[in-house]
Amino acid sequence: MSLLIAGLVIFLGTHSIALFAPAAREKLRNKLGLSLWKVLYSLVSVAGLVLIVMGYGQSRMDPHWLWYPPVALRHIAILLTLIAFILLAAAYVPGNRLKAKIGHPMYVAVKTWAFAHLLANGTVADVLLFGGFMVWAIAGFAISRRRDRIAGVQRPAGSMKGDMLTVVAGVISWAVFAMVLHTMLIGVSPMP
Repeated sequence: MSLLIAGLVIFLGTHSIALFAPAAREKLRNKLGLSLWKVLYSLVSVAGLVLIVMGYGQSRMDPHWLWYPPVALRHIAILLTLIAFILLAAAYVPGNRLKAKIGHPMYVAVKTWAFAHLLANGTVADVLLFGGFMVWAIAGFAISRRRDRIAGVQRPAGSMKGDMLTVVAGVISWAVFAMVLHTMLIGVSPMP
């Protein structure tokens, strides 16, 4: 469990610098230079991710159950992860109305993904992993929206074409991950 916690602290901590210490981040980035900053940031993030994967994998060998989720919650989780993948696509597909409306769809995608997994899983490690990501995404979304309001950020309106591309990209990505990659990478099929 300690590897999982260390990985979460490193990974989410690295991804929280811009949220909680943007001036320090800028100062360090300017001091190191953009290229070196990106390399170091990526290495620390990958190290955190590796620890998360290792720690979560270890915890699955001897799970400490808090509750046993009913099968129906797995169906709800599948639907929520589909929504999460569409929201994630909205963060990258240009000219979509979801990004224009939400502003930070990646945070909403992470919140939705984490909530779905909290519904479908009931171990201490699940609560740490998915709960940690959910708290981070809630904080990140709130901070980012507040900064947008203060800065008077206006996003382009988006179009039907952008919306369609977002939905298609999200659905295809979700299908590939849910039906193939989740089992290959995580070792568990999300499909009941």
